[in-house]
Amino acid sequence: MHEHCSQVLAAAAARGKELGLPYAGAVMPAEAWELVKALQATLLDVRTIAERQFVGAPPESISIEWRMWPGMEINPDFAREAVAQIPTDRPVVLLCRSGVRSHAAAECLAGHGYTAFNILEGFEGDRDAAGQRGQLGGWRRHGLPWSQG
Repeated sequence: MHEHCSQVLAAAAARGKELGLPYAGAVMPAEAWELVKALQATLLDVRTIAERQFVGAPPESISIEWRMWPGMEINPDFAREAVAQIPTDRPVVLLCRSGVRSHAAAECLAGHGYTAFNILEGFEGDRDAAGQRGQLGGWRRHGLPWSQG
């Protein structure tokens, strides 16, 4: 493993312990992208298909909905789909809109033998004072690659 990636994962694990997370740890968006680019982690986007199509999605990501549109029920096949598509031999970094659904999905994957890291801030970040996303953190705000449609 690349030395820098090892440092990123160690910092993410320490962050996870500090936050009391029930899985391997938490990464910032830029850290997640570094790991994915270096082929040291798999990027799993757990947002809905509609979100990915209309809001955008990072390249190199696997898409498995944690909650399904339009009712936002938990995907009963999430773990089965993950096991079928994602090997357990390297970490998985999980992305959603703001880091909430990916937290739950990371906990699920940890229970299935994955080294799971939640991507803090998510794709769009938190809401600002006007109630809008995209200005307070998030994958896009950090200028990381993504495409729409």
